[in-house]
Amino acid sequence: MEPPHVVMCAVESAARIYPTRPIAFFMKGLPKINTVEDENKAKIKFPSFSSYDNIYLFPLKLEEIFSNTPLLPWYKKVNTNNENDWTKVSSDASRLALIWKYGGIYMDTDIISVRPIPLKNFVAAESNDIYSNSVFGSLPHHSFTSKGMEDFVQNYNGAILGHQGPDLFARILKKFFCALPGFKYTEDVRCGNITLTNPDRFYPIAGPSWKKFYEVLDEYRPFPSSYALHLFDHANQGQYNLVPGSKTMVDHLYRQYCPYTYVTVLLKNRSSH
Repeated sequence: MEPPHVVMCAVESAARIYPTRPIAFFMKGLPKINTVEDENKAKIKFPSFSSYDNIYLFPLKLEEIFSNTPLLPWYKKVNTNNENDWTKVSSDASRLALIWKYGGIYMDTDIISVRPIPLKNFVAAESNDIYSNSVFGSLPHHSFTSKGMEDFVQNYNGAILGHQGPDLFARILKKFFCALPGFKYTEDVRCGNITLTNPDRFYPIAGPSWKKFYEVLDEYRPFPSSYALHLFDHANQGQYNLVPGSKTMVDHLYRQYCPYTYVTVLLKNRSSH
């Protein structure tokens, strides 16, 4: 049941960067957690998390997540067997519901946090015309997530890749918030009461260039304008892995931002040889 190490690193890095904030990690297959003892038992299976008091594990229960939102009737009606990628679609829905209910920051579990995000209501741009739903934030009951859930249900089409994710974000921004101005230099831009973050904030390495994370570096240069880095693990699909001591960019990132995960991978590699 242990997640891939990129997931462990993403959660650990968030716990380090936001030490005073709860880091909620939702995961399929976890038993129900009702007490501190249940929490501690669950954490035993994740040694990288044991040093952090602000990581909280939750079983992924979709009906509970969608309760009291427009997504619940859709969830009860949809035939998951007919969906091309139910995991992705249900994840797109879950993040909208959770951030609408509780507020905060949502991040995919292949995003490494490198410094605190100082914004409350924001959407991350990958480029001038692509708006990511892999990382975003808002206060509870914000109109962006509310409109997002409504659009999700009204215009649902699980057969089109990205229709319920990045495309939905672009639709909502254009329809209710602003005309999506382009970016100049490295500044963020305002879109109604939402900040659109410059691509440098989360995507200094763009999706098509994700292999750069696994290139050997003579010298590691940090990203001074970035809050987090998206590793695009869905594109990687196990082609490249962290090799401790390899001096790749991902090697530097793990050592600095998720050191316990780094040591776990190092020890596991040694024991297998």
